[in-house]
Amino acid sequence: MALETTTPLASTRAAVANDGVVDVLNDLLENTRDGEYGFRVCAEEVETSSLKTLFADRSAQCAAAASELAGLVVQYGGEPADGGTASGAMHRGWVHVKAAVGANSEESILNECERGEDAALARYRKAMSADLPADVRAVVERQMAGTQKNHDQIRDLRNAARAAN
Repeated sequence: MALETTTPLASTRAAVANDGVVDVLNDLLENTRDGEYGFRVCAEEVETSSLKTLFADRSAQCAAAASELAGLVVQYGGEPADGGTASGAMHRGWVHVKAAVGANSEESILNECERGEDAALARYRKAMSADLPADVRAVVERQMAGTQKNHDQIRDLRNAARAAN
């Protein structure tokens, strides 16, 4: 009898722990989708072919990261978030507005990309402060390192564009 009463409790604790993991993963999933959509918009708005390629590649990398996170959400018993965030949509809208009024210089678009990467890094840092299983933590660490690398490259490109003006 005692075994029966502890099994549901253990199961409940595991479900609650999994809910926390799923929440963290879904937050990152929305974040990576913001990156995917945001880089796609930037690729559409820049004229330089090297930046178009860079942004398109970053968009594809974000899509792959989102797919990996969605798989983990399912593995931990959750339903993957199905879109990005409201702030991400506003950020993309801002890039479009700048383009529409002719303020879409490479520097301004790179500024917006860096701002988006700053937000992404903040979300990854927040996720790293959560109590995550080792397999999830490894994915989050790897994706965060990639985001940091992207941020630094975009910052350097922005600085070069700024120096050229």
